[in-house]
Amino acid sequence: MIDLDRDGRLWTITLNRPDKANSVTKQMLEQIDAYVAEAAESDVAVLILTGVGKVFSAGADLDEARAGLATDPVWERLSGRIAALDCLTIAALNGTLAGGAMGMALACDIRLAVPGAKFFYPVMKLGFLPQPSDPGRMAALIGPARTKLVLLGGQKLLTDEALQFGLVDRVVDPDALIPHARELCADCLAGKPDVLRGIKTLCRPS
Repeated sequence: MIDLDRDGRLWTITLNRPDKANSVTKQMLEQIDAYVAEAAESDVAVLILTGVGKVFSAGADLDEARAGLATDPVWERLSGRIAALDCLTIAALNGTLAGGAMGMALACDIRLAVPGAKFFYPVMKLGFLPQPSDPGRMAALIGPARTKLVLLGGQKLLTDEALQFGLVDRVVDPDALIPHARELCADCLAGKPDVLRGIKTLCRPS
């Protein structure tokens, strides 16, 4: 349900559970976490995170969410590991992004999205807190008030509004999503690893 494609220094992690809207189980999250940990110890220059089908991820698998996955620390561990990577990270969002899965995308350097996607994080309605780093990362992108619009107001953002807010960086047609992500990473793949690491460090909040 989690695929990893190693193409030299470009790795692509794909959520592959389209029949369940790519909702994630704890096992799937731990598998992604293991791949990201492996990437951190390798010479990977670019990591792309994407999904199969028309939904990037509906968040936690419902059965496992009821059993406690919604507040499991695995989400925070994974997003923190993605954020700490020295390589370029791109969330190529093939569709709707919901719930805890938002953390993976927020932790990436660049977020691409397809037309017609929805973005929402209904923690207020469901009655639990978001993962600790997610509100701060979201606020850094779209501002505190708009973050409260999503987290407290329960608002669903459509692609155009998400682009206007700064939650996503570019809207790309579905057929061009992965080719465009690969185009964006060409300089990182061709450039010096120490320059890549240096730019990432300089771009991090002080």
